[in-house]
Amino acid sequence: MTVHLPLDLLPGRTFPFGAHAVDGGVNIAVFSEHAERIEMCVFDAGGVRELKRYTLFGPVDGVFHGLLPGLGSGLVYGLRAHGPYTPDVGHRFNANKLLLDPYAREIIGHFVWYDEHHGYSLAHPDGTRSFDARDNALHALKARVAEPDSPAPGAFNRPHYAGKEVVIYEVHVKGFSKTLPGVPAALRGTYAGLAHPAAIAHLQKLGVTTLSLLPVHYSLDEPLLTQRGLANYWGYNTLGFFCAEPRLSSHRDNPTATREEFRQMVATLHAHGFEVVIDVVFNHTAEGSEAGPTISFRGLDNASWYWLKADDPSRCENYSHCGNTLSVAHPRVTQFVLDCLRYWVDVMGIDGFRFDLAPVLGRGKHGFDPDAAFFVALRQDPTLAHARLIAEPWDGGPDGYQAGRFPAGFLDWNDRFRDAARSFWLQRGVTRGEFARRFTASSDLFHHGRRRPGASINFVSSHDGFTLADVVSYSGKHNHFNGEQNRDGRDNEICANFGFEGASADPLIVDARRRVRRALLATVLLAQGTPMLYAGDELGNSQDGNNNAYCQDSPLGWIDWETAEPDTVRLVSELLRLRRSEPLLHHDRWFANHPGRAGEASILWLSPSGAPMHVQDWNESSQLAFACQLFAPDHAEPHLLLIFNPEAHPVRIGLTSGDWQLLLDSSAAIALDSPPLNQSLLAPARSLLLLRSIPIAEPFL
Repeated sequence: MTVHLPLDLLPGRTFPFGAHAVDGGVNIAVFSEHAERIEMCVFDAGGVRELKRYTLFGPVDGVFHGLLPGLGSGLVYGLRAHGPYTPDVGHRFNANKLLLDPYAREIIGHFVWYDEHHGYSLAHPDGTRSFDARDNALHALKARVAEPDSPAPGAFNRPHYAGKEVVIYEVHVKGFSKTLPGVPAALRGTYAGLAHPAAIAHLQKLGVTTLSLLPVHYSLDEPLLTQRGLANYWGYNTLGFFCAEPRLSSHRDNPTATREEFRQMVATLHAHGFEVVIDVVFNHTAEGSEAGPTISFRGLDNASWYWLKADDPSRCENYSHCGNTLSVAHPRVTQFVLDCLRYWVDVMGIDGFRFDLAPVLGRGKHGFDPDAAFFVALRQDPTLAHARLIAEPWDGGPDGYQAGRFPAGFLDWNDRFRDAARSFWLQRGVTRGEFARRFTASSDLFHHGRRRPGASINFVSSHDGFTLADVVSYSGKHNHFNGEQNRDGRDNEICANFGFEGASADPLIVDARRRVRRALLATVLLAQGTPMLYAGDELGNSQDGNNNAYCQDSPLGWIDWETAEPDTVRLVSELLRLRRSEPLLHHDRWFANHPGRAGEASILWLSPSGAPMHVQDWNESSQLAFACQLFAPDHAEPHLLLIFNPEAHPVRIGLTSGDWQLLLDSSAAIALDSPPLNQSLLAPARSLLLLRSIPIAEPFL
């Protein structure tokens, strides 16, 4: 198809950023605070032959702009930025490098790690201060102008759950359906696969409300991974923030079809009652450190897009531990992130975001600030203020641990819950007090500034670390297949193998592992706060002891549906049914410590004898079993009783206040149809029990 290009570029408008088909042509706007000149380079439809270059107008307030009259969607283009190449002061302009528009809606081409993508000469003795004059346009990724944005399909029918009702299910799009029976082979591992009836049936059986998808933005594989024949399976290496990852699409070579497949996946999940949250990586980009390539942001304005070291601006700050750190404190970078988030809500249809290494978003010159400009703008945005917002509350910078310090409206991943729950059930020295604090939503972290118990996202496993099955099957990580001599991944993860490393056929070991796994699941799903399950844990899925499977796009990293455990699926389903049916199990106010207080639900902690806990009981280390009673507002008599026995033997628990009905025994050792219980109960080894009081019948008059 012949493209008739205009002779001249018209001024156009300085907004919106990116290249968009508008009435009269294609308008483009590009930010660069330090560039001297920016060119828009137009290519043929295949992105192979450069047809013409246009020098953009401006800058106006740091924005270069122009209008290509008579053109529209389908136009393929790249950018060249002219300016100083002075790494010592942070500038790395190199007009020999074709740059990808950060606002690209569609990306064409297949990236290969050629040396000429670097702005410096890899072989030069001056290293990153040298200059590479080779043109990389032939192999560079290009942007393609998309059709004008349209509202997300079914946008007015999307579900929205009250915070206390939310149950999060963290899932990898590909890993979930790659081997799922019932999904056609062509759809396995894709957006369409996650929306297939077979996938939806499983999700509905569980009773979760909110899918938290691992990254779905267009990402690159790091060069070291490609050298090993591996890929960045998780996708935490974003380049195209406005583009759905093509490798997760059944139309991977068609960006337009990929976008539509994603939109339809979200619409289908919405129609079946599921919210969709996506994991977003605004802490770094795929360009890596100063030793990385010049693909987009670095070539457009290195000193504005990235945090640079104050004492050596030739180097990137590395708060992300991935080489570079986006400078979200810069007004234009703040705008970029907000524009991107808004696009994924309005156009792609999603309901919220999980921010990877979220403290980066609030970093300024003086460290993390919960009132940073980004957070203020986010809370005032009419679209984003109502989105589901989740923070991974740590990064790799100074004072990087910020759990509990994010603004109201955020939910924080609570790793202290994870560690306390694992330590309690694996008997690794945690006190009853620490476990109780985490089970009741970590008031030491979240009980301030209008934050509610739901701000604590409770989990015992996630994509980052052991699966739940591996927590009880390994005493250390086994990441050798990652090619880093087992140096990668978290060391000293709280885990236990119960006497044998890996899969075991010993019935005593199998039983102990099963009991602890089930007790941990019950702890997550019955605790106060927002529960999060990692996909596959309800099936007993293992990664053979790999606690950093980010590069395992293989059966090791996919859910193994052939070995799924139906009884564990049923347990999760029943736990969530109980959570929904009992208001005290999804109570989103802080429990009072005095039963019967007006208008407040309350909690009373009990020793195994059934008496209220005293100081010496909290500090007792020889026995960890204990219990708690939950009281409805304005009631002096308990409604629910939870019993925790992490011991390897049964423990006698005293019962008070009448008769009790057993609703749950995580170990499945006691039949639920047993007669009403009173006086005492022998709690099975390694079990969590839930009981409900039986009201005393009113006498007949």
